[in-house]
Amino acid sequence: MSAIDLDQLAAEIKQCSLDLGFQELRIADIDLSAYRPYLENWLGNHYHGEMHYMERHADLRLAPENLVPDTLRVLCVRMDYALTSSNSIAELKTPDKAYISRYARGRDYHKLIRKRLQKLASIISEKVGPFGYRAFVDSAPVLERALAEKSGMGWIGKNTMLINRKAGSWFFLAELFTDLPLPIDPPTTSHCGTCSACLDICPTNAFVAPNVLDARRCISYLTIELRTAIPEELRPLMGNRIFGCDDCQIICPWNKFTRVSEEQDFSPRHGLDDTSLLALFAWTEEEFLERTEGSAIRRIGHECWLRNIAVALGNADASPQLISALQAQRQHKSELVREHVEWALRQHGAQ
Repeated sequence: MSAIDLDQLAAEIKQCSLDLGFQELRIADIDLSAYRPYLENWLGNHYHGEMHYMERHADLRLAPENLVPDTLRVLCVRMDYALTSSNSIAELKTPDKAYISRYARGRDYHKLIRKRLQKLASIISEKVGPFGYRAFVDSAPVLERALAEKSGMGWIGKNTMLINRKAGSWFFLAELFTDLPLPIDPPTTSHCGTCSACLDICPTNAFVAPNVLDARRCISYLTIELRTAIPEELRPLMGNRIFGCDDCQIICPWNKFTRVSEEQDFSPRHGLDDTSLLALFAWTEEEFLERTEGSAIRRIGHECWLRNIAVALGNADASPQLISALQAQRQHKSELVREHVEWALRQHGAQ
């Protein structure tokens, strides 16, 4: 292909991505050498906690061409998921209600985005014939925010999220690795300036420094990635957050540019945007599996679900109903659940 052909192809691919429901597609090269010191220092400080896969596959994250041989470019796509332009913290100030991270309230985005990426690859194949590619949606060792930053989709903010000047940060990222030598898009610059709102609001002080997150203190890590007991000193700081944490995005000034998604699959299921802790704590394992089918929440399992809610109940206002619900789980088969239930009861002086 000539350079003109490749430029035209890139333009057509970007238009196709919009037609498929993505909000943006940009193209990056695969040189991630500038990010190596950051990743190595982060791992060296053990900020990844029990996410051992981060360490095992570090080299692959830094070398897309080794993850998928012959890769030359990465097509980075963005799909917005916010259902409101409001960035209120009101949900975090209602202790008897469960707070679930906005991205997880609807259908699991992995399958939805992967299907769109596969359609995009098929369209490209119709234009150029067979070509090498592989689609990724949080499914392999991919340094997705670094690649998106290189593509110019945004910059990695002080809260380690990718921030887009026109859309904030309420969006999913995904990638299509390809062997097509497409023209790359230029990166943008950082626009966080002197703002430290995201660092200041973090309930557990998980940010060691701007752009440096100690996952071991992050509520998203504690409620989703961690499979053992949540450190006791962090439990009172978690409030009513039972799956993920959005504080550093809610407070970010750039999210005044939030774009409301039209994807119906992202709409909350089972009232997960406005449900009491007690209602969710009452779910049996069968109910949990049924109501989280097709949801990102299912991956933590019922045991960690109850663990997380027990902590939130320990932080909620005491009531006879709350104490009764906790006492009913004192004999739960899981030692992990029992431990957190007992902690919650102690918080209310009801051992």
